[in-house]
Amino acid sequence: PVMLHAKNRSLREETYKAYLSRASDGDIDNTVVIKRILELRKEMAQLLGYSCYAEVSLAAKMANLDQAKQLLEELRMASYDAAKQDMAEVKAFAKDNGFDEELRHWDVNFWAERMREAKFDVNDEILRPYFPLPQVMDGLFELVNKLFGIQVEPADGMTPIWNKDVRFFKISKNGETQSYFYYDPYSRPDEKRGGAWMDEVVGRSKVLAPAGSSVRLPVAHMVCNQSPPIGDAPSLMTFREVETLFHEFGHALQHMLTQQEEGLVAGIRGVEWDAVELPSQFMENWCYHKRTLLGFAKHWETGEPLPDELYQKLLNAKNYRAGTMMMRQLHFACTDLGLHSDYDPAVHGSIYDFENTIAETTMILKPLPTDRFLCSFGHIFAGGYAAGYYSYKWAEVLSADAFSAFEDAGLEDDDKITETGIRFRDTVLSLGGGRAPELVFKDFRGRDPSTEPLLRHSGLTTA
Repeated sequence: PVMLHAKNRSLREETYKAYLSRASDGDIDNTVVIKRILELRKEMAQLLGYSCYAEVSLAAKMANLDQAKQLLEELRMASYDAAKQDMAEVKAFAKDNGFDEELRHWDVNFWAERMREAKFDVNDEILRPYFPLPQVMDGLFELVNKLFGIQVEPADGMTPIWNKDVRFFKISKNGETQSYFYYDPYSRPDEKRGGAWMDEVVGRSKVLAPAGSSVRLPVAHMVCNQSPPIGDAPSLMTFREVETLFHEFGHALQHMLTQQEEGLVAGIRGVEWDAVELPSQFMENWCYHKRTLLGFAKHWETGEPLPDELYQKLLNAKNYRAGTMMMRQLHFACTDLGLHSDYDPAVHGSIYDFENTIAETTMILKPLPTDRFLCSFGHIFAGGYAAGYYSYKWAEVLSADAFSAFEDAGLEDDDKITETGIRFRDTVLSLGGGRAPELVFKDFRGRDPSTEPLLRHSGLTTA
């Protein structure tokens, strides 16, 4: 909030510099720790017969090292000029609004947010009345019925629940039950952490089939944290909450529609790290498909559909500063892969020297000399993303390319959409971790993934 909204420029500068120098001084300087982590990871890779740690990490993923690097470079080349243009537009906007000084790191996001407000601001409170939860759920269930030929029905009362607001649903295909899921929609800060997630209750399994059944059916749970109903009004959602619901349901579908009967590779189990977000991000695309969105985005009191002006603002805001956002993620991903593959202290100097070298081609405003972001880059030094940060973009490429199959078929041709959806169901959603993800993708798409749909959807190339 400070960097986006604080009018006090000195406060923004102080906050920016403090944030980028966390854990980099005195007894809590992580520089030595990072150096040792990188040494140990390289040593481990060599003991396992690999040339670098990145090869170890990617051995269990969909992409190999060359493919990951190629992907990042393709996206970088397509996005760099757009990021430069983004910066030029922010500078011009700031100048037009009375800012005559040099635009520094702590100024960019502040003025970019002012420009976003001027161009695309869509207030959550204006949108909420068009997204009552029951209506959104109905729209989601109608969509998956059309795409995947499945029926989602309430099954409340079949099983105990942990809160009165929790719902229970059954999924059927051709009259045969496929799976079940719990949905816990509302925020309860006293007993529930924030955010949204999906996970399994039980997975599909032939070995663990109950007596009298050939297979144990999968059960999932989806948890969100939106506002509960107030008075006579239903729970009214922000557009981001709608996207989140579609996202988590994509994960749930991969768990619930699996046809794998070996539990260790059924559903979301055993799916490679860089492929697991494909179904979830794929489902998000439908939130921007006009016919789908306007099918359920109706004012809860008047029944009026979402005005076209608001729809266009949502569409335009989606790609605001897309080049900048792309380059930010590419910088992190390139730094991560580089440190775990190419980095040699004897050749490249310190980790900060190495990052600055990468920044020459990934950042428009180069890092400050005091930038020590790496000291707090927990994703790759304290989380599960070591030599795996690229997977954010890899998954976006997969999901955009999957959605483009429906574009190729014709988004207004229901028969073609259903035909393509059934193919998606019977490959991506059905095969789980029992088949290599590159083969699953080829089964669906008929070819290797392409970056073109993601770049096109992001407004970074012409259609």
